[in-house]
Amino acid sequence: MKPFARLAATAVCVCFSAVVLAQSPRIDPWPRETEAPDAPKPPPPARQLVGLVGAYGPKSDPLYVLEHDGKLFAVRGRGAAQPLTVGDFKRDARGPGLALTFGGATYPRLQLGPAAGTAQLRVMPLRPVGTVLAESATQQPPAESGTFRPPDLVELVKADPSIKLDIRYATTNNFLGAAFYSHARAFLQRPAAEAVARASAALHKGGYGLLVHDGYRPWYVTKAFWDATPDHEKWLVANPALGSKHNRGCAVDLTLYQLATGTVVEMPSTYDESTQRAYAFYPGGTDLQRWHRALLRCAMEAEGFTVNPTEWWHFDYKDWKDYAIENVRFEQIK
Repeated sequence: MKPFARLAATAVCVCFSAVVLAQSPRIDPWPRETEAPDAPKPPPPARQLVGLVGAYGPKSDPLYVLEHDGKLFAVRGRGAAQPLTVGDFKRDARGPGLALTFGGATYPRLQLGPAAGTAQLRVMPLRPVGTVLAESATQQPPAESGTFRPPDLVELVKADPSIKLDIRYATTNNFLGAAFYSHARAFLQRPAAEAVARASAALHKGGYGLLVHDGYRPWYVTKAFWDATPDHEKWLVANPALGSKHNRGCAVDLTLYQLATGTVVEMPSTYDESTQRAYAFYPGGTDLQRWHRALLRCAMEAEGFTVNPTEWWHFDYKDWKDYAIENVRFEQIK
């Protein structure tokens, strides 16, 4: 990866003629987008366009409306993007699109992300989370064979005090609507924590900082996620029989904030959103949202992380296989 002078100018140039629609979670994700390191940061889209960006039509075969270079386009499946105009939309008095007329048919707007006024898309748990969490706390992680590095979990805010925290699983503002952690803290194995700190320092040069949602996750929490999540939504959580990279202290969920204002940047989806908007290379949203998503990804990849293709916020550290599954609680970590 080149120095930050190039990284800070990272932009996303979606190949509109070759966008692939993911048919279902974890299957056939969109291809990696082309990045133009020398392209300037795109401006925010015109206000009249913002409320029109989104998805329209049946959930089984939606039209994704995106903004590119100040214009609107519709993408469906593997077809090429088609230009749109503001006149193609029915909108309410406040401006958001209610329906799109395209190809002689009218498509209603789909509510993919959280409803207005809410921060988190929710999944209805199969059983009361408190009951599931109490059960998982009495169980043990799967046995592993091999030689592993000794754990050395480091608190991220100690590795870099500029890192901000929004630990959703220490609150009820998460996809299952219940608190799983006793403390709002984030840890990673030392090499991974130091790598995040270096990515943060690089991003500072462009006026951005890192906001962390999650890091090391005790195994019993992963078990509770799995047992509480309906089968059709289990793509969002790790199988406890295998353990997760979060359990090994080598995965981090994070986004960007503006250093000057502390404002969290907008991405194409919200955190922990169980929709295709959350895919790392989802073609929708605005130029600026996709640019910020690519900026975060490039900064993390430069330090040895790999993005999860179905979660733009989730990054796995390269040495995760060197660490065993851990089940230590936050309050036990000094």
